[in-house]
Amino acid sequence: MITRRIFCAAAVTAAVGVPFATPVFAAGVGPITDKAQRLLKFYDGLGVEHKWLAGAHVNWETGEPDGGPVSAIGKHTHCSAFVGSVSKQLGIYILRPPEHGQLLLANAQLDWLEKSGAAQGWESLPDAVAAQVAANKGMFVVASYRNHDSRKPGHIAIIRPSLKPVDQLTTEGPDEIQAGLTNYSDTTLEKGFAGHPLAWARGKEVRFYAHEWDGTITPIA
Repeated sequence: MITRRIFCAAAVTAAVGVPFATPVFAAGVGPITDKAQRLLKFYDGLGVEHKWLAGAHVNWETGEPDGGPVSAIGKHTHCSAFVGSVSKQLGIYILRPPEHGQLLLANAQLDWLEKSGAAQGWESLPDAVAAQVAANKGMFVVASYRNHDSRKPGHIAIIRPSLKPVDQLTTEGPDEIQAGLTNYSDTTLEKGFAGHPLAWARGKEVRFYAHEWDGTITPIA
């Protein structure tokens, strides 16, 4: 279980006499806005730990098994389908079916972000701290890695708003929500991308992108 690093304003008030209305946040990443809190609630209600599960063919929008054929090559995971579904519900476009099939979609999504993302409102971010700041403002933020072997899958995940201190952001990465070999509603980027060591542990090749969110959510029926 991950201990959330959100400081309690009431506790600070009791300890040092800071007025309750004073924002309390980790230096360098800013407060979690009301908009970001809405995103957190939405993310936590997606049920990713029970949907978009590896090893089955799934409906990319709902994450439920759809009975489709599964290739005997590798263990099918659905990180990119999950991100595609979430982005659609938030009214944000990222490459997804039917424009691209689920196979090797994570690699293709990073290619698309690099080449076409800016024209669709995506902003490239320089590092994990910038990604956390954007997520805490209520932007939709993804962490994306392209496999060096184009025949093998990359990985993509969604950054959660968090008040994690900057030193931890630079060592273990932001907190994220993902589908993958293991689905997590809340884990560190370091753990979520562990199957791709060059993404974080050894290479820091993960790339961060953010998109403004207008506050609307359209759940998948």
